[in-house]
Amino acid sequence: MTEQRTLLLTGASRGIGHATVKHFNAAGWRVFTASRQNWTEGCPWAEGELNHIHLDLEDIDEVRRSLPLIREKLGGRLDALVNNAGISPKGEAGARLGVLESDYATWLSVFNVNLFSTALLAQGLFDELKAAQGSVINVTSIAGSRVHPFAGVAYACSKAALAALTREMAHDFGPHGVRVNAIAPGEIETSILSAGTELIVDQQIPMHRLGKPEEVASLVHFLCTRGASYINGSEIHVNGGQHV
Repeated sequence: MTEQRTLLLTGASRGIGHATVKHFNAAGWRVFTASRQNWTEGCPWAEGELNHIHLDLEDIDEVRRSLPLIREKLGGRLDALVNNAGISPKGEAGARLGVLESDYATWLSVFNVNLFSTALLAQGLFDELKAAQGSVINVTSIAGSRVHPFAGVAYACSKAALAALTREMAHDFGPHGVRVNAIAPGEIETSILSAGTELIVDQQIPMHRLGKPEEVASLVHFLCTRGASYINGSEIHVNGGQHV
């Protein structure tokens, strides 16, 4: 009998993360979620509340302290670590925070959540990933490779750095049988879309529509399966052609 595979995903409460845990659960995986939000009944599987880990990724000391508990819950193996959590602070009325508007506290907060915690989780759970010959998926962004009208500078720089971290992790983890890839979503239909996104859809996306969270979730799942067994160190765009 094949052993049930295990997923740990950060930032599962909405959007892409929520769709991804639902997709993996439907595929028969054991799902663990980690976020600073409490468990919600919107994720309908029996073990969900038990397998939810309250974790504030902005607090790096808390990330370190939580690693023994996470390891205990995983039970020695981790087939997929999906680093989906991310924050993008806004100014008044949702204004973009550029270089002139971003103070050190903003930079530090964003990089703790979007980059540093990702590296520390992968480092701390490496033995479990190696035992399962697992995969790491980092969720970057189209904003990591081009100036975006809504994404602030700290967010954009953190996602560019996360793409670089993906390459570094692929290089370091690959010899141990652990693959590391990234997906870079564009405009995905979630509750946090900014006003004016419709102009991007009309003017910049050849497919003239938003992406659906499930379209991202299905790619994440594929990258964690045997069909993607030779894909390592890649950043895959999921944006309907917005990057071309």
